Amino acid sequence: MTATGYLVLSIGALLIGGVAFLAGRATAPRQSRPKGLTVADLMARVVHSSPDGIVVLNGFGDVVLHNARAEELGVVRNNRVDDRARQAAEMARRNGGVVAVDLSSLEVIKGRQPQAVHATVKVLTEGFVVVDATDESESVRLEATRRDFVANVSHELKTPVGALALLAEAVLDAADDQEEVRRFSAKIMQEATRLGTLVTELIALSRLQGAEKLPELSRVEVDVVITEALGRSKLAAESAGIAITTDEPSGLEVEGDRTLLVTALSNLLDNAVAYSPPGSPVSVSRKLVDGFVEIAVTDRGIGIAEDQQTRVFERFYRVDKARSRATGGTGLGLAIVKHVANNHGGEVKLWSLPGTGSTFTLRIPAHPDEDEPTADLPKQELTSPVPSGAGSKPGGEL
Repeated sequence: MTATGYLVLSIGALLIGGVAFLAGRATAPRQSRPKGLTVADLMARVVHSSPDGIVVLNGFGDVVLHNARAEELGVVRNNRVDDRARQAAEMARRNGGVVAVDLSSLEVIKGRQPQAVHATVKVLTEGFVVVDATDESESVRLEATRRDFVANVSHELKTPVGALALLAEAVLDAADDQEEVRRFSAKIMQEATRLGTLVTELIALSRLQGAEKLPELSRVEVDVVITEALGRSKLAAESAGIAITTDEPSGLEVEGDRTLLVTALSNLLDNAVAYSPPGSPVSVSRKLVDGFVEIAVTDRGIGIAEDQQTRVFERFYRVDKARSRATGGTGLGLAIVKHVANNHGGEVKLWSLPGTGSTFTLRIPAHPDEDEPTADLPKQELTSPVPSGAGSKPGGEL
């Protein structure tokens, strides 16, 4: 029983006593009523303001008092208590102890309705029982998410670990063949790199999703973020034969953490390179819109079907699993981008069309001193979600 539960029990006792007191006064000669709220009024207000669903039942199982929260949780409907709570109340009367009961809805309810309601039932005073119900939906959801995350991580780690074991065994068997040893050693290095990347991204994602606070936010130059992200993606882009073009420097600034913003943008660039055919263009643009700095990464890759666009930001979700395996993708890059944006008070938006390409737009609140663009700033910007190529005056090329 929580502290709130004990408080409710005390309040219920006082409330019933107050009701009895008022009933006695009703039979006595009428006198002038004292000004202000009575104790019974105060207790009733406390019960009705409780974040828990509070229901008081009499000896017949009828509802004599309940608050609005009890109706929201489905414990009371049409002034009748849930049958499971009634049965728990009878058990509490017989045993004289506290009875825990699951009052979760047995119906499939659409929308944001409580999915897990747990209650404790205890005898309040002779003939009366109190039901204290709480919404445990968030805890249940988080536990389910944790189990799924652990299962996914275990599955993802098995692949490179298993590959390393097999490749090491192959190296031992081919110890006398130098060419085979070099070939298997290169694959071992590739799998080890992939495993290291996966672990690093898991740690980063855990920090972004956990209770760990963001580092101290500071004024960050968007142009510097783009330059650093381009530097990180340079090798992958050159290997794929892809040129990354950018618009002119803007001088825009945001309030954030530079390292996290660079990581998010480099993940978008790596994603664009990995899912684009060799020689196709990838472009980066920046602009200020309604107090947000928008950094857009556009590619002419395979595109994403509409029914998959809401899932690409999920952990370990891959649009093309075969391509991800070939490029060493972990399936965590876009999930990290999403959480970096959310932790900065922004968002990441997606426009995509299969066979045409995709545009991922990272929107971060601009620095409070940032003004809207004026006529003196560069006018170049994307005229459509997917440009035909580099801008007429690109600021840089990778």
